[in-house]
Amino acid sequence: MPEGDTVYLTGRRLDAALAGRRLLRGELRHPRLVDHDLGGRTVLGVRSVGKHLLTRFDDGRSLHSHLRMDGSWHLYRPGMGWQRPAHEARALLATEERVAVGFALHDLELVATAQENRLVGHLGPDLLDPAWDEGHLAEALRRFTVRGDHELGLVLLEQRVMAGVGNLYKAEICFLLGVSPWTLVRDLPDPSAAIILARTLLTRNKNRPEQSTTGELPRGRQHWVFGRDRQRCRRCGTRVRIAEQGEGVYARVSYWCPRCQPGPGPGLNHPRHARAGTPAVPRLRR
Repeated sequence: MPEGDTVYLTGRRLDAALAGRRLLRGELRHPRLVDHDLGGRTVLGVRSVGKHLLTRFDDGRSLHSHLRMDGSWHLYRPGMGWQRPAHEARALLATEERVAVGFALHDLELVATAQENRLVGHLGPDLLDPAWDEGHLAEALRRFTVRGDHELGLVLLEQRVMAGVGNLYKAEICFLLGVSPWTLVRDLPDPSAAIILARTLLTRNKNRPEQSTTGELPRGRQHWVFGRDRQRCRRCGTRVRIAEQGEGVYARVSYWCPRCQPGPGPGLNHPRHARAGTPAVPRLRR
């Protein structure tokens, strides 16, 4: 699933292409929305809220979309061929100069702009909110610390705590904090550092497609541990490990360096798995 900075960049590009322009075509090909035609409407703007996108129109309505695992918005010039099959298109917003196509948008809703909060009001503070201030930090910290008995890696992914962190940044934040993803939130010496670091990393990468947490952009040098299982840690040379964290549909792959990130390993925070020593890393389902 795209990280918050990827969604932010998508929203910024859509806004630059569509805002203030009248739609020549406004087709919604989602089964629930096929009866709605947005042709003739003027786009007021596009904004992101965490991993959600809101496209606002001059008739007081907003188109909400969420990319999930395989969704994407593409921008084309009129007459250009599409990079994905036409049958995957769920939204088509075309002006005289640009064509925006939303592919594989499983979550697509048309709501009154005044009711957008019904779709995004449950989210924690948006880490890329342009109006971010100390109040946002305090609210994120409050939501973060009340989950003291939960694993850090899982809390970082919880959009109701703070919106924008995905699996990539989860792994990198834990590494840069020097703690295991299975560390309980209550055991962090400075919980606010996790929130500040999350916002810093997302902000650093929000205006480019490359996502670097190391400060380097060449391919293969961008991340500390994410995607580097069985490779050597950039700091200490220990092999990066990989295991699933979470259960069921909430299970995500975690990457960590056992030397640079001391603390509990997979399963140690669960009584049924508690035993001396660090358990073997479970085999992942491929």
